[in-house]
Amino acid sequence: MLELESDTLDRLDVQLLSALEVDGRAPFSRIAAVLGVSDQTVARRYRRLCAEAGLRVVAVRDAERLGQDQWMLRLRCAPDGATVIADALAKRPDTAWIGLASGGTEIVCMTRPSRPGDHDDLLLGKLPRTPSVVEIRAQQLLHRFYGGPTGWVRKFRALSEDQVAALRPALPEAEGPARLEPEDAPLLAALERDGRATYPELQRATGRSESSVKRRLAALLGSGAVYIDVEYRAEVLGFSRSAVLWITTTPAAMHSVGQALAAHDEVASAAATAGPSHVVVTAVLRDTAHLYAYLSGPVGRLEGVQHVEAMPFLRRVKQLTYVGPF
Repeated sequence: MLELESDTLDRLDVQLLSALEVDGRAPFSRIAAVLGVSDQTVARRYRRLCAEAGLRVVAVRDAERLGQDQWMLRLRCAPDGATVIADALAKRPDTAWIGLASGGTEIVCMTRPSRPGDHDDLLLGKLPRTPSVVEIRAQQLLHRFYGGPTGWVRKFRALSEDQVAALRPALPEAEGPARLEPEDAPLLAALERDGRATYPELQRATGRSESSVKRRLAALLGSGAVYIDVEYRAEVLGFSRSAVLWITTTPAAMHSVGQALAAHDEVASAAATAGPSHVVVTAVLRDTAHLYAYLSGPVGRLEGVQHVEAMPFLRRVKQLTYVGPF
């Protein structure tokens, strides 16, 4: 179990983050009742987390549930061009989890094209014509072991099973496969700016009735086409380092290794990939010593692992949203 190491946050803050991972749109009154505190306390803590931990609650389209391709890109760049390219990529709506690694000469980025052809435009058009890009490696994500709607803060185990059950939203059962409709665009745009936008705000943004907005949002969440995610700075929780691990396994061990990694406290995301490596992991760690201990211990003991390439992030450029250069 992860332990909080923070000078500014306490267990109640972690419980609130965990509650928002379970239901990012839960009213403060419901969260307060589950946590055993007042509504005003939850509202005050929420505002402080926004100000001090970079907390944002936003809607995310689940590419895996929607059957859309996702790719992890590794861009080796000239040293004077990496930051500019990373910031340009971060402004695109189809990118996430962008970081500078390898001393600032390599960019790691996840891209999830929202329309057919967007991937070709990025990989075959824009990036190859960028003079500072020396090499492009693209690996398609095949299967998610951990991440997406399953958040990392739950690994602090700050909530009991009963509390999680009390917070989990009651959603309608999906009718058919997850899908988005063209008329969903204004609703999704509003929720991607603020996942906690009120129904009157969503009504104004979409021009639809409040009851129609409620039904459609419930259907999107119930089908898994969209989920409400939480963004924050892990540094304020005492975890100041993150790294991408490119793991090569034997073919027969790919699934078992991915499942084992998903259970590790350090792992915020893990997915099977097509390419030189078979599993890609984002690990969140306290410091460099923690990275060493994790690689030489839990990762090193996994049966079927043949090779691990660890890339510590020099700087995180974008998680789910982009707020400009630091």
